[in-house]
Amino acid sequence: MFRCPGQDQRFWKPEDIFEVQCPCCGKTVEFFKDEPKLKCRICGQMVINPKIDLGCAEWCQYAAQCMGVDVVKNLKVIREKLISEMKNVFGNDQKRIEHALTVLDYAEQIQNVEGGDPLIARAAAILHDIGIHEAEHKHGSSAGKYQEIEGPPIARKILHKQDIPAEAIEHICKIIANHHSDKEIDTIEFRIVWDADQIVNLRSDSSGISNEKLQVIINKRLKTDEGYRIAAELFVKN
Repeated sequence: MFRCPGQDQRFWKPEDIFEVQCPCCGKTVEFFKDEPKLKCRICGQMVINPKIDLGCAEWCQYAAQCMGVDVVKNLKVIREKLISEMKNVFGNDQKRIEHALTVLDYAEQIQNVEGGDPLIARAAAILHDIGIHEAEHKHGSSAGKYQEIEGPPIARKILHKQDIPAEAIEHICKIIANHHSDKEIDTIEFRIVWDADQIVNLRSDSSGISNEKLQVIINKRLKTDEGYRIAAELFVKN
């Protein structure tokens, strides 16, 4: 019988079996890469596989049976709903929409390598600038300074419409409230969104800058190994 190569352990590498820290009690939970979620043996908390890749869920008719209905719902359906909500807030502002989607794309690439909670990283990436219009309306030219204040209440209303745990909503909102500052939060999900946003912003910052200066900027700004790799590959010429 044919087996998906991704699930056939003959093709696995040592890193395809790994440990994840339980978000509730801090104990380790051992995952095989194709296990979508496991219950912590110490406290009973359900822990989601932070490295699960739902790429095949886009086309495979057996995705729900393979990975679990709840996982597919949280990481695929909710993702699309949040994108729709983000587009509704931004309206005709195609520049903001494209920025959010590009940040999401890089955040997904980084998260697939670095780990962390995939739902939190994706949701925060989609909604990280969600307060910019409200900030512009209230504060004009100071919008950049105030969007981190205006963003979390808007994001919270959007997130409460979905089946997302309260603690995850607070984590997402804290990332949104600090995505221009790294003083009050330092989780892997925050670092993922930070790096994705930095990579996108480097596009406009990198024009006319020497390789040496770009390397200094990348060294200073990027917080994850994968974010660093992507940025160096994109912007530093050989």
